[in-house]
Amino acid sequence: MEILRVFNNNVVLAKDDDGTETVLTGRGIGFQGKPGRPVDTTKIVRKFIPADGRDPDHLAQMLAGIAPETVRTVINALRDAGLASLGDNTTVVTALSDHIDNALKRIAAGTQIAYPLRAEVSNLYPDEYDQATRLLDAINTHLAADGHPTLPADETTALAMHLVNAGFATGDLSYTYTMTGVIQQMMTIIEATFDVVFDRDSVNVSRFITHVRYLFVRIRQNNQLTDEPAPIIHAIGQSYPKALQCAQRIAAVLEMRLDANLTRDEVAYLALHIARVSGISE
Repeated sequence: MEILRVFNNNVVLAKDDDGTETVLTGRGIGFQGKPGRPVDTTKIVRKFIPADGRDPDHLAQMLAGIAPETVRTVINALRDAGLASLGDNTTVVTALSDHIDNALKRIAAGTQIAYPLRAEVSNLYPDEYDQATRLLDAINTHLAADGHPTLPADETTALAMHLVNAGFATGDLSYTYTMTGVIQQMMTIIEATFDVVFDRDSVNVSRFITHVRYLFVRIRQNNQLTDEPAPIIHAIGQSYPKALQCAQRIAAVLEMRLDANLTRDEVAYLALHIARVSGISE
């Protein structure tokens, strides 16, 4: 394993024995290191392998700006919160560590930040919000043990958004914020179309949101449904014409908000889920 680039005393970009570019962290691992020299493997604390085509240099530069103890705190807190599997996800660990590091800097500077989407996030993503609550408790336990100030309860919202974002295999949290706003807009359109007011905590609404989240994943991955048999698609339209019209209106919104044209199959299945959540298919 040899050094490709030194970012600071604690972060280097290296080439593994199989040619994989890997970001290595550890106290003093970059001290007096130079490109081409072997890595002192005794100083390696963690390896970060860029995923999903991410730029190794960008990842290394980001990690170089984060205090090593913050990364350790995040990984240990994920374990303590029952989310140990995410500790192996480079994107999640880096994003959470960067967020916590900046939150601690804001606290030190006396700067407060508000998260106005708390109600929406806790309602739309109850599982992730519960996970984020446990994660924040674990983070604060570790911060307090290390003599650092703890984070306010409002940070639960931001942590939940990062956990939601983990399902999209992307480091760009803006897509998750956009998704949250679009879901709210979709629910409003359905309520207006069928003259109903949803119980946002109901099982039907939860199922609908789950379908929409998977739809967003398919849009993000350019893998929309396209191969459903024509008779099935036709039958959905014939059975639920009002839901299909509503789905077409929502498809127009998605085209504007996400720059994505829904396939015929996706619109049909969206109509089916609209029929279910509005009660007309029961």
